[in-house]
Parts: sequence; C-alpha cells; structure tokens
Amino acid sequence: MKAVFSLNRLSAGLALSTAAACALMTSVPVHAEGALAQLYAARPPAGSSFVRLVNPEGAALKVKIADGPVQTLSGTKIASTYAIVKGDTPFVVEIDGKRAAPMQVARDSFNTLVPRREAGKVVFTVIDDGGGSQDALKAELRFYNLSSGCASARLDVAPSGPTLFPNVAAHASAARAINPVSAKLTAACAQPQSQAASQVLTLPALQPGDHYSLFLIGAAAKPVLRGQASATDTYKQ
Repeated sequence: MKAVFSLNRLSAGLALSTAAACALMTSVPVHAEGALAQLYAARPPAGSSFVRLVNPEGAALKVKIADGPVQTLSGTKIASTYAIVKGDTPFVVEIDGKRAAPMQVARDSFNTLVPRREAGKVVFTVIDDGGGSQDALKAELRFYNLSSGCASARLDVAPSGPTLFPNVAAHASAARAINPVSAKLTAACAQPQSQAASQVLTLPALQPGDHYSLFLIGAAAKPVLRGQASATDTYKQ
C-alpha cells in the first residue's frame, strides 16, 4: 500500500538507543507493507482512497468499512485495516452491525476515522494520514494523539529521550520515516503538562516500506500507548 509523507531531517546526534544512534531520518507517511509488496500487489485505480477506523475506547467494537471485512477492535488491536473506497463517493461504515450516516473522503487520500457518539448517533472525526513524499527504503512511524483531555502529546525514546514527536495536537497525527531499528518508546501529554507517562512500548522489528502506528489513548493523567502495524485490504480487481 502506498502513501505520501513529509521529510524532516534529524540532527546528527539523534538516536533511538545506544545501538541505534542516528537511525532516525526524515519523515512522511508511506502507506505500504514492505517494499516487495509494493512491487507485486494489485493496485487500485486512480481516484481510490484508503480509510480505516480506530477504537480508542475500552469496549470492543465490530466495524465494517464499505466492502471491507468485519473486524473486531479491542485490546491491543485498536485499528482496522485500511479499506479501499472510491474517492468523492459515499460509502457506509457499520458499527456493531448498525449503519452510520454515509460519508465520503477526497480522491487519492488516506484517512483514519475515530468514532464517537453524539445524541445517540455515531459520528466520526476524520484524521488526514496523507501529505509529503515517499521513501520505500525506510519504515514509517505515525503517532496519534487520541488521549482525552490532552491538547498536545509527545512521543519519546525510553528511558531518556530523544523526543520523536514533541507536539501532536488532539485528534491529529504526525509521521516520520526511519531506518528500520529496534527501540523502546513512551508517550505522555505535553499540554497540559503531565508527569504521567505511558508504559514502555517496544518497537517491533520493521522492514523497509513497513508502516507502524502509535496511538496515545486513555486520560492525560493515565496515558496508554498502543502500537500496531498498518495494513491494507487486498484490492480485488
């Protein structure tokens, strides 16, 4: 799967860990699961878009996006795969077997939907996962601030830095490309400033072209960091 993300050069001294010094490089989201997958996978037509749903709450949700499969989001699996939809065309999202109001997204875009209930109805916050250029030789990290009461969040290398994402607004995300390395990460609410940090999350071994999402959920005073590899539904010609 493919997408685009902006690159920002890190300083020469930036390190994920002692063994991975200077491994992080510039960044932007490239939505693909491995370089070989990009070469051989069937590609959707121009104008197609990619949509997934994230469940930041504790209760399990069964979700279905357009013609994608039914998926249960709970525990460590809080994000669905990206469904392939036709851009600028209405599609249906089902939550626990009930249809929400039809929605649509722009052509050639990547989007993450965060559901919430208003007046007994399910509505969605749409987070734009696009923008920038692509580098299939690197892996991508994308960090989402879905913590309640947290206006700005940060993601750090544990135990003592550096900070990879210093200021991610509520219901927003940021991304960077990295050389595939191993690292331990932690996240916290930066605004309002909180002494509470999430438990350490160990980044899995990533391959070039992989995309890994990190979600800060829970309350600002008790943050939780979840991680999950990104994946896209198979395009059926």
